[in-house]
Amino acid sequence: MKDTLRPAIVLFVLLSAITGIVYPFAVTGVARTAFPEQAAGSLIIRDGRPVGSTLIGQNFTDPRHFWGRPSATAPMPYNGAASTGANQGPLNPALADAVKARIEALRAADPGNTVPVPIDLVTASASGLDPDISPAAARYQAPRIARARNLPVEQVLAMVDARTERPLFGLFGEARVNVLALNLALDAQPAP
Repeated sequence: MKDTLRPAIVLFVLLSAITGIVYPFAVTGVARTAFPEQAAGSLIIRDGRPVGSTLIGQNFTDPRHFWGRPSATAPMPYNGAASTGANQGPLNPALADAVKARIEALRAADPGNTVPVPIDLVTASASGLDPDISPAAARYQAPRIARARNLPVEQVLAMVDARTERPLFGLFGEARVNVLALNLALDAQPAP
């Protein structure tokens, strides 16, 4: 028994040290070296304080700001500890009702806008935390924001275009606009 128990305990302690201490520290070290911004949470710092992350959406509801995709997290929107999708299929009446209510809310916020509502403004992403919207979703909101801020629509659209990230190598992913970065740029604009 002693011949069997001792090697098992030594192997257990050795593997625990490797998988529980050495491997996590090695991976963290490589991540901090190769991808320092992402490893630190991709935080955006203003006046020495973090105001958000480029990787996690925020709940903007002010008409003067761009709004992101709906969040599927509960009990509060964009809760990073509760990342999950809505888990509702296209035939689920709850999804249809939620989309209809979101379209009505967008139309109520900008009654003169008759352009079709982009799909990403009324459906949650798989994680429920998406920080980006499509350029079409940003352009859809530009007239409301221009009116609320007393800015020319062309100026708001130029800000959207300047902050539109293209697909990686022109092939991978979709064009996207980070909502937090765009809203921070708007807030930095001098008041008219």
